[in-house]
Amino acid sequence: MTFDKILDNNTLWAVRYDGVADNALKTLFDQWSDPEWLVDFFLANMADLESYFKITDINQAIYDTIDDNHRIQCLILDISPEADLDKIFRPLENSRTSEMLLGKEKARIKERPQHASWLRIYAIKLEPGCYIITGGAIKLTRTMQEREHTLNELNKMEQVRNYLISNQAIDADGFVDFLSELS
Repeated sequence: MTFDKILDNNTLWAVRYDGVADNALKTLFDQWSDPEWLVDFFLANMADLESYFKITDINQAIYDTIDDNHRIQCLILDISPEADLDKIFRPLENSRTSEMLLGKEKARIKERPQHASWLRIYAIKLEPGCYIITGGAIKLTRTMQEREHTLNELNKMEQVRNYLISNQAIDADGFVDFLSELS
């Protein structure tokens, strides 16, 4: 696995998994704007869409996803000096109240009309304001453990976290040092 710098100020990175052409963030943004990919996804997960969100129109789900994708791209890629990633990312576990070493985090759109956003971007927090994106998902169930595609995202977060720990890249400076040793 390698890491692509997303923001020039070294506050946002994305994992590029071995054998995958693009980093995790670009892959998500591409999938979430691809109507064909979205049709396949929502057809495969229609029961969850109906039961959890009460949406039966796939076209509406696709439209909402593409709209939310645009909005979350604007949030994540805001490169203004006052941009604060800590306002976007929150602990993965809603009950977590304290910081932890290489914490698992999620980002989503907070306010949207009609229904909550189902788009999630997952990341490892190196330190306040500094994140490594590991992936993301369309989350249509209450917990991530309920579906294979969201459970895979949990596993990827743990894999990246363990990789960082094993390479002693446990904060922003350690991560940058680790990257410089690779090049």
